[in-house]
Amino acid sequence: MLELAIAIALGYLLGSIPFGLLLTKLAGLGDIRKIGSGNIGATNVLRTGRKDLAVATLLLDGGKGTAAALIGAQFGPDIMVAAALGAFIGHLFPVWLKFNGGKGVATFLGVLLGLAWPLGVAACASWLLIAFVTRYSSLSALLTAAASPIAAWYIVSPQVAGLCAAMAVLIFIRHHQNIRRLLKGEEPKIGRKKAEADAGSA
Repeated sequence: MLELAIAIALGYLLGSIPFGLLLTKLAGLGDIRKIGSGNIGATNVLRTGRKDLAVATLLLDGGKGTAAALIGAQFGPDIMVAAALGAFIGHLFPVWLKFNGGKGVATFLGVLLGLAWPLGVAACASWLLIAFVTRYSSLSALLTAAASPIAAWYIVSPQVAGLCAAMAVLIFIRHHQNIRRLLKGEEPKIGRKKAEADAGSA
């Protein structure tokens, strides 16, 4: 239990690094939390007009999830799952930002890639396909998250499927406003600008 607690704690510290906030501040763009949706993820970073920073945020947010899973895997499957969960929670609820972090999609995909690359590739392909067809970033994230436990059960293991289920629940909670807008038909589509829209899902 002590080893699992340490793995979760270290994973949390890694996951809690707010790359979107750090990169935009270093670039002289101010506080990303005061722009657009106020989210620290790649979608909101893109609203600054800096595609390079948005891509960097996406890769780094995903990378910390992958790194946590891969490092944890060196100590066994239980530690891997604990570290991955810690990193995901750290991104969503970073202590440095008063527990108000991102929506977790990039880190979620990164975690899946670290747990088992076929699972991660399948999830990324699912997100891209749904986004291409529907043009809704949030819907892509929600459907991919919902399907991940089933995919993980068959591709990896029931243990990883349980982790995916837990992350999916948290993603749905963090996207509650997006879900409300989707139901009302008010969710902005990818490529459409909407000032001050709280539509980020990274």
